[in-house]
Amino acid sequence: LFLGKWMTYSCAYFEHPELDLDRAQEAKLDLICRKLRLQPGDRLLDVGCGWGGLVIYAAKHYGVHATGVTLSRPQVDFARQWAAREGLQDRVQILLRDYRELDPNQPFDKIASVGMFEHVGREQMQAYFKSLLAVLRPGGLLLNHAIASLRQEKPGLLERTLLQKGQFVQRYVFPDGELVPISEALHHAERVGLEVRDVESLREHYALTLHRWVHNLERNHERAVALKDERTYRTWRLYMAASAKGFERGNISVFQSLLVRNDQGRSDLPLTRRDLYAVETPQPAPVPEQALPSLTPADQALQGQAER
Repeated sequence: LFLGKWMTYSCAYFEHPELDLDRAQEAKLDLICRKLRLQPGDRLLDVGCGWGGLVIYAAKHYGVHATGVTLSRPQVDFARQWAAREGLQDRVQILLRDYRELDPNQPFDKIASVGMFEHVGREQMQAYFKSLLAVLRPGGLLLNHAIASLRQEKPGLLERTLLQKGQFVQRYVFPDGELVPISEALHHAERVGLEVRDVESLREHYALTLHRWVHNLERNHERAVALKDERTYRTWRLYMAASAKGFERGNISVFQSLLVRNDQGRSDLPLTRRDLYAVETPQPAPVPEQALPSLTPADQALQGQAER
């Protein structure tokens, strides 16, 4: 109802502010693939793969063998069906599995973690990076895309009442969420043996993304209330609007960090980043006709009532 046809619940990438959400999300997927320098035949792991957009895109446009892991059965079913419609069953694998249960004897060439790190928590950060290091081949690349808190001596009213730990967003939207400064996250990554090669802020991009999510949700107000209730609709509308303001003010940010598992100093990375940005906006790739997971009979009845 608000994510757009790519079903991607993370910050999009806008080459200009007027770009529509679907094109911006596709541009974000392509940016991740380029930063990871994906090559045909690479084994890619997507940690917390969501509805499958990144693994589908990477397999189709970069020829990789992509594995996505998630703890959500609806996401597994949706992503597998999407891969089947695209004819990518031989190159896309979706597992209902905790990332800490992956086999270190079958390492991946590249790993992406997009919008999942926020759920790890400060106490588990080092264990998180250690687990990913164990399933990444020497010289392999890890892209960690995550929202980060910014250290503030005097947080404003918005932060105190809505965004800070223990407040509205954590209590009603992300009860397991915990944001940490980027400096703290990278400290733990380095401690386990990952080398930091690139860090990019996409703060303004997330404000633009959230504005489009709010617009989409408002446009689908009646259907959202029919599927859930007015209280949930207002909770999510407020959370996304407040978050947009937080990103605009610079009170929270989002970073893409490119890390490499050190292999006696080898990284196989080029000397400059020129190739990451000297490209045209990717052409739209086919997306699933069904933009949402299948509804239950009860949901279908509610939807019919709302449409009538």
